[in-house]
Amino acid sequence: MRRPHRSQAVVKEGPRINDKIRVPSVQLIDAEGDNRGETDTREALELAQSAGLDLVEISPNANPPVCKIMDYGRFKYQQQKKAAEAKKKQKTVEVKEIKMRPNIDVHDYDVKMRNARRFFNAGDKVKFTLRFRGREMAHQNLGMEVLKKVQGETEDYAKVEAYPKMEGRQMMMVLAPIPAMVGKIDVKGEVEQENDGPDDAED
Repeated sequence: MRRPHRSQAVVKEGPRINDKIRVPSVQLIDAEGDNRGETDTREALELAQSAGLDLVEISPNANPPVCKIMDYGRFKYQQQKKAAEAKKKQKTVEVKEIKMRPNIDVHDYDVKMRNARRFFNAGDKVKFTLRFRGREMAHQNLGMEVLKKVQGETEDYAKVEAYPKMEGRQMMMVLAPIPAMVGKIDVKGEVEQENDGPDDAED
């Protein structure tokens, strides 16, 4: 005994075109963009074919559906190009890390702040991490002063997303760039290569 055939759901991609449009009549927009009003579907197909173009359903929920005579291949290419450009403009926000010491000297501080400004200028968030070693744990106020200084110097173009807090032997703070300031921040010269050196050493 033969099993009954089960039809599988077909995933429709894109609008219906040409002979896939099976309604009796359509609201027709010709190749010049003129609205021809309600037109017999067969007549609309003939007009499209005589122009070497396609009949494309652009508003399937209208009554009758709205169809346009166009080059569907070109239309599809342009839609894909627009989608690719939109995706390209969508920047993935990253969280960059700047490592400091509670007793950081002026030169290292300036280098790391230039890096931070570069990250903010690119639209990225920045996590400032202060590592305490040995007896430095008894002077957490020094780390708080450094982070307050960072916050004060960046308040024109960045806002606090995560306020300073201790996690183990590290104090952390996260700042996010103010959207209107992205790309407008003065980085002030070339950014030097960060070299955390002994900061990364374990106690």
